[in-house]
Amino acid sequence: MILDDIVRDRKKDYEKIMAKKPLEELKKEIEIPTNPKYRFYDLFKNKNFIYICECKHKSPSKGIIKENYNYLDIAKEYDKYGADVISCLTEPNYFLGDAKHLIDIKNNVSIPVLRKDFIFSEYQIYESKKIGADLILLICAILDFDTLKKYLDLAHKLGLSCLVETHNEDEIEMAIKAGAKVLGVNNRNLKDFSVDNNLAKELRKKYKDIILISESGVKDSSDIKGIKNAGLNGVLVGEALMKSSNIRKTLEEFKNAN
Repeated sequence: MILDDIVRDRKKDYEKIMAKKPLEELKKEIEIPTNPKYRFYDLFKNKNFIYICECKHKSPSKGIIKENYNYLDIAKEYDKYGADVISCLTEPNYFLGDAKHLIDIKNNVSIPVLRKDFIFSEYQIYESKKIGADLILLICAILDFDTLKKYLDLAHKLGLSCLVETHNEDEIEMAIKAGAKVLGVNNRNLKDFSVDNNLAKELRKKYKDIILISESGVKDSSDIKGIKNAGLNGVLVGEALMKSSNIRKTLEEFKNAN
């Protein structure tokens, strides 16, 4: 399964990273806020629907998505033309991401930045804080309940918001019980990378009173319209924007879809 392969290889990456800088050493470089401001969570106080726009060079299912991939220029366009959050891939083996991409983006935009990676350790959460992420992705499919709750608590202690990714009712129940404030439903199955564009919309029918984001599968503004009409609170979109020859025009079309 693709997800198992990604996590396996990410764990190998972190064996090397942690050998160079152990967790206790990393912790000394982190300043824990006394009055944390959760920029991602705060968005939902004033907005009914948000746009999380992704910088994404490659995917395991599609290969290279954007040939001339200048993540910083892309992120600046997102910031300028109405994105609410920028999602930045930092997984290097299957997505060609890098922590440096997030650092550069964070230093050049005014909106919150999501670290999108496959988080399986406390080390990565502390690291996310250090590199400037405003929020992190926690994926239920690779975490058990106790670990998810522990990671949510740690992230909040560090002043990080979380987008907790789910794919079915069991994972939604797990995320709610663990205390997740914002949930995502990935319409893409991370085990085989198949896409069901109706998944988030169908799950919204049962879970009406939580903040729920639709992730993956958006091709055009009609998809955005369907997501809005289903009562979801936002969308995470990457590939459609990466393939667009005019990000400003495409993002405006998405934002005007009603």
